Amino acid sequence: MATKSANTFKKREREEAKRRKKIAKEAKKTERKEIRSDRKNEPGDLVDPDIADIVPGPQPREHAE
Repeated sequence: MATKSANTFKKREREEAKRRKKIAKEAKKTERKEIRSDRKNEPGDLVDPDIADIVPGPQPREHAE
């Protein structure tokens, strides 16, 4: 009768470890994605108060009368 060799068992262990690592990596990726999407939904807390009232684009001309 043929018996399973040690190499087959080691290969199975390596493949299982690889599978577990892949699942953990995907879970971390999903978690980071959720955190990033939460940050986008928050209002801009990091707005510099010195430039908060500045409007981009052409500015109205000041008339020196």
